[in-house]
Amino acid sequence: MEAPHSPAADTAEPAGPMITVDSPERMRELGRALAALLRPGDLVMLSGELGAGKTTLTRGLGEGLGVRGAVTSPTFVIARVHPSLVGGPALVHVDAYRLGGGLDEMEDLDLDVSLPDSVVVVEWGDGKVEELSEDRLRVVIHRAVGAPAAGPAADPAVYTEHGRRTVSLTGLGSRWAGVDLGSLIR
Repeated sequence: MEAPHSPAADTAEPAGPMITVDSPERMRELGRALAALLRPGDLVMLSGELGAGKTTLTRGLGEGLGVRGAVTSPTFVIARVHPSLVGGPALVHVDAYRLGGGLDEMEDLDLDVSLPDSVVVVEWGDGKVEELSEDRLRVVIHRAVGAPAAGPAADPAVYTEHGRRTVSLTGLGSRWAGVDLGSLIR
């Protein structure tokens, strides 16, 4: 199945750092490192082909934030809330893939209510959730065309050889103005 094209993905945005990730564990490590930069009220928009590693990155975010519950793809429930086990912000994980477009369709999720006290991560959010906040982190995961998809059964050797991902991070708005996203590159 092809990923839907989003006109929002075509808009010019300042380029952030590019990080090469060579395994699912490295994608989770990136998520854990990124979690250290997040705070309540942050909106993170994840883009990438099916199987690129969006949920794997979010799993790392959940680990880094110390939230309850296994972070899995919310495709069939649209959104999952993972409360903090360590007194930090909850993680609200949204999959907007099946939603048509625009914030109107997402209003029932009450993301605007959750946002001030949580870290909200939206997969496939381009063109759908930008109105929630002018301050947001856009994460785009690119994988080589024809490379195998990630997932629980993904063979790490195959992922390394054929499935190297390139992750770009772009902070938008004043919240991200002084944040050194380049510090995530190791």
